[in-house]
Amino acid sequence: MTEVRPTPTATASLWERDEELAAVERALDALRADRSSSGSLLVFRGEAGLGKTALLAETRRIAEARGCTVWSARGSETLSSVPFNVVRQLLQPALLSLMPEEAREYLGDWYDIAGPALGITEPGERQADPQGVCDGLVVAVRRLARRDWPLVLLIDDAHWADQETLRWLAAFAEHVGEQNVLVMVARRPGEVSGDSARHLDTVAAAGSSVANLSALTPDATAGLTRATLGAHADAPFCREVWAVTGGNPYETVELLAKVQDSEFEPTESAAGELRALNRAARGGGLVARLETLGIDATRFAWAAAILGAGISVELVAELATMSLDDAVRCADLLRAARILTEPDPAGVQPDDGELQFVHPLIASAVYNSIPDALRTAMHGIAARVVTDNGHGAAVAARHLLEVHPDSDEELVEQLREAAREHLAVGAPDAARRCLERALLEPPVPEVHARVLHELGSATLLTAPATTIDHLQTALAMPGLDGDERLDAVYRLSQALLHNDQLEEAVRTVEAEAAKHAAGPARLRLQAVQFMWEGLHAGEADAAGRSARLAELAATCTGRDNPERALLILRGFDAMARGENAEEVVELCDRVLVNGRLAPGLGWTDPEWGLELPMMLASSYAFTDRLDRAEALYNEALRAYESAGWSGGHLSLAHAYVGLGHRRRGRLREAEASLRKSLALAERVGRRLPLHWSATCNLVDTLLARGHVDQAWQVAEDYGFAPPYPSTIVLPDPRSVRGRLLLATGRTKEGINELEAAEKAAAVRGHHNTVLVPWAVDLARALATEDPARAGRLATEVRRHAERFGTDTAIGEALRCAAALETGQRAVRLAEQAVTYLEASPCQYEHAAARVEYGIAARSSAELRRGLTLARSCGADGLVAQAEAVLAAGRI
Repeated sequence: MTEVRPTPTATASLWERDEELAAVERALDALRADRSSSGSLLVFRGEAGLGKTALLAETRRIAEARGCTVWSARGSETLSSVPFNVVRQLLQPALLSLMPEEAREYLGDWYDIAGPALGITEPGERQADPQGVCDGLVVAVRRLARRDWPLVLLIDDAHWADQETLRWLAAFAEHVGEQNVLVMVARRPGEVSGDSARHLDTVAAAGSSVANLSALTPDATAGLTRATLGAHADAPFCREVWAVTGGNPYETVELLAKVQDSEFEPTESAAGELRALNRAARGGGLVARLETLGIDATRFAWAAAILGAGISVELVAELATMSLDDAVRCADLLRAARILTEPDPAGVQPDDGELQFVHPLIASAVYNSIPDALRTAMHGIAARVVTDNGHGAAVAARHLLEVHPDSDEELVEQLREAAREHLAVGAPDAARRCLERALLEPPVPEVHARVLHELGSATLLTAPATTIDHLQTALAMPGLDGDERLDAVYRLSQALLHNDQLEEAVRTVEAEAAKHAAGPARLRLQAVQFMWEGLHAGEADAAGRSARLAELAATCTGRDNPERALLILRGFDAMARGENAEEVVELCDRVLVNGRLAPGLGWTDPEWGLELPMMLASSYAFTDRLDRAEALYNEALRAYESAGWSGGHLSLAHAYVGLGHRRRGRLREAEASLRKSLALAERVGRRLPLHWSATCNLVDTLLARGHVDQAWQVAEDYGFAPPYPSTIVLPDPRSVRGRLLLATGRTKEGINELEAAEKAAAVRGHHNTVLVPWAVDLARALATEDPARAGRLATEVRRHAERFGTDTAIGEALRCAAALETGQRAVRLAEQAVTYLEASPCQYEHAAARVEYGIAARSSAELRRGLTLARSCGADGLVAQAEAVLAAGRI
């Protein structure tokens, strides 16, 4: 028979791995071709012991021989709860080799965002945004890959990687073709579920090659047996080795080592001994073999398994409560027994320590062999040991999570501290686990509510329904007073809002406000109540609410943030209702301090959130004060990018920057910003208010550009259709969808949608004809079918526009009226529209008015002026319309 053998330098686990190694060599050749080559991702899947680790080791050898830089990391069954554990292993060696100034230069603005997660710098005061940290890690690898090209990343046992690493790996994998780096991932099939499984599926889907490793064939097993024991190993013996091990390379190697230790001949007569030897090399047999080394060696191995990483003789000695001399002796015994070994120098990590287990299967077997009560106790001791050695609460937390509840006040405080550390680096899931464990202790009564409050704050953005339960329970208990209680009520109302329970959010804040006497606390709660009511698209008593808000705001001078909040809310409400724009602007200006947002009301300040500054900026945007609106929108974008918040906050910032461009008439820029916003919103989830904001504004912008087919496709792809959200979206989504339906020839559906917008606006009392423009489009749609109603609508639009008083509102009303007229009256109205819109900051509307006036007046000069404006705006539909009229020679 022909025996398939690996190269002389390869390990035994590389038998029959020619195809996989060929794929590795092809990927390395492609990587090294030039610096502009595309990256690639190889995934190796296989059960325990099939040689995944050996493949990665051989890849390292080949890559380094070809001049590549290789970084490696591995997951661990006992460390999967430690956030960023694997990605830290991967990147820390390279970053720690740089001076801090060099690292900051390479990572740029991402240094302060991703640096704390990587353990190379201290976290800031703000809670880190998990998505921002993930994006920062992607950028870190991209930039380091350019410096260290050709770069190879090896990740072993990815099924045991922590959640935060897997999130980064999935995000990185989706763009690996752009990174000029080779990534190799080894994992077992199955093993994980939930988000971890989803992330690993994303990695596999992005892989340029996914190999499922198989066991050794009988021929390969025979070849390996003879290579190890000698050519005289006979066929029956070799067949029995294969039958006993199932062709598992690791088990085969271990069994053959036991045969060598036993010194019996590899012949048919000895084949019957193989099953007993195999049992001794794994599982219970391994434990029995460990026990033969003595009580001290067993304790040492148990302590090493508890630590999991950073196994040093000194730490193990302290955990196992033995002298250093005894620990050194035990380490030697365990190395000789092939249970522990020294780390491979080629792949050693900064925190690896002096020892590691020969194989993950051995580590798991030893850990699981520790009696349950003793394992729990050792984790408690390990928490103290790692803390005493300067590793901090977050490192100790993984041990504290395993300790039995025992009403330990100190343990509760340690877990709370660990949760704060996890939140500071962008690991809210790890913080949640710590706080949930702290509740099991349980905390003393005066601390219990605070732990629930902290847990609710940690889960606010990831699990609003769970947050609601935690905070409602906390507020029903003693222990939350003063500002802590106010914050808990606000967080609860936020969670209810995110969970689409806006009416409950309003009732919660209203009930709490009723418990307070007049003063700053009550005023803050009233402001929050008005804020949520103002965002509620289906509020029944809109007129009454507006009157109460106007009465309360009339007493405010803007001397503190609760008063400033009420002024913002009053200004936004007045803007939406179409009250006098100059008065709206005067209210908004009273909020600013030296032209800027007051401390505590900024975009990243947690006390009030982003809703208030967004309302302030939007009030300016729809009162023709676009300079002030755009300054605030751009400030939001800079603030979130600087803070590394690249989830929902950054999505909204791009959406409103896009809205600013749209109002200004910079339609190309608006589309670019809104597509960024939508891409970010997709990562957070659909049907959320931020997703609606991105989609609605993008559809509106594409319609303005004249890209009707694209607008319809966006609406279809992203669900821009009823049912609409319970929160207000700017501009009004019913009006935008109605215009979309009309533009695509679905006239009856469009009219129905605009009439639905009419009813919704009437309930809310929203008469700003620019913010909620249903009447303008409905009047045009009814011009032929029902001219009398169309005329009444146009008259009503003009009345509301003149009450509001902005050039844009009046100019748009005149455009609508001109579209319903003919002859000289149409020309006069179109000319008046141009006059108003020329003074407006909204250049697209000005361009449209110029084109319509040029056509109505049969003036090629006016039409060409409109054409020039349309081109500068990126309004391709207007451009085509004007060019067609000029080409036809009708003017």
